[in-house]
Amino acid sequence: MSFPHIVRNAAILGGKPIIAGTRISVDFILELMAAGRAISDILEGYPSLTEDLIREALAFAATEIRQEDMELSVVGA
Repeated sequence: MSFPHIVRNAAILGGKPIIAGTRISVDFILELMAAGRAISDILEGYPSLTEDLIREALAFAATEIRQEDMELSVVGA
């Protein structure tokens, strides 16, 4: 899966994955969603974002977690 709008830049937020053209990190989007914010609320508060960008950030996070899971050893197996 491709994430063309998710980038890393060591000079921005210490290299955290961010939405291109912003200083909004993927983990910040996750925190907002975990706190119960709806996509519509996020869009209202951050007009530079689109629903597609938010969904791309969520998909990126899911892919990163899936890849980490593959690298973890299974305990008790």
